[in-house]
Amino acid sequence: MAGNSSRQGAVRKTGKGIGAKGRTAGSGGRVRRGLEGKGPTPKAEDRPYHKAYKAKEAATRTPQTSRRASSAGRTGKPGAGPEWVVGRNPVLEALQAGLPVRTAYVAEGAERDDRLREILQFTATNALPMLQVTRGELDRLTGGAVHQGVALQLPSYEYAHPDDVLGDALDADAGLVVALDQVTDPRNLGAVIRSAAAFGAQGVVIPERRSAQMTAAAWKTSAGAAARIPVAKATNLNRVLTQAADMGFTIVGLAGEGDVEVSELTFDGPVLLVVGSEGEGLSRLVRQNCTVLARIPIASSVESLNAGVAAGIALYEIARNR
Repeated sequence: MAGNSSRQGAVRKTGKGIGAKGRTAGSGGRVRRGLEGKGPTPKAEDRPYHKAYKAKEAATRTPQTSRRASSAGRTGKPGAGPEWVVGRNPVLEALQAGLPVRTAYVAEGAERDDRLREILQFTATNALPMLQVTRGELDRLTGGAVHQGVALQLPSYEYAHPDDVLGDALDADAGLVVALDQVTDPRNLGAVIRSAAAFGAQGVVIPERRSAQMTAAAWKTSAGAAARIPVAKATNLNRVLTQAADMGFTIVGLAGEGDVEVSELTFDGPVLLVVGSEGEGLSRLVRQNCTVLARIPIASSVESLNAGVAAGIALYEIARNR
């Protein structure tokens, strides 16, 4: 009814914020947004910090992935370094192969089986230092590698100087040096060292970069020959080749498209044999610095030989022709 101003809701009531001073500033929607819901609560298995989420992740993770994650979490990098041999079989084989040992480690409470007993007996018989440490300490030392409670630390390899190796070859009746170009597999390096020692070489030269180094794998593959023949590290392999040529060496590079077969070569003075990688072969500059490129005849169905095998064949032919 007109004029019925007493009806509830007919007249706007003034709030405390409205008066002679005018309206106050609004909240800009902050209050409204704060009162809105954030949606349904996520399931427990979808919340990263809930134990149900962790259980689901553990169930879907493969054992291989778990080992990688555990190893990386301990040290930031998986596996042991190049001067470590870990695991019961590798450690026993390394000892029997005559690898130099700086220190042997065994974890406290490690299960005694036949391999571990042999390892302990070998170290005791040969007076090798054996330290007992906690499993956690051995994990830390080996970078989280799967060590099975035992590990060997090898001493840092002392490389010879290329000048000394070339000088020894000049003084020998049948001077022979082997150089490796871009051979990155330490097992190939070890195999070349073994062949070089077998055929009377005075040393092996490797580049400082893009080359395998004297790791535990190289030591093992050399079957102890690395202790009898020096390995020199060259800052610049091409410079060594140039120097050797000036000293009277014949530089023989192995290449599939070589001018002559290795078996046809004859030599009057010292020889430096250069072996390239299985995939890349010899680099361009190394080829240019060779006196002659020689090939090993193989079946057309085989693209190339393993670097260690090729070096062994070439060294045999050089020794036979002399």
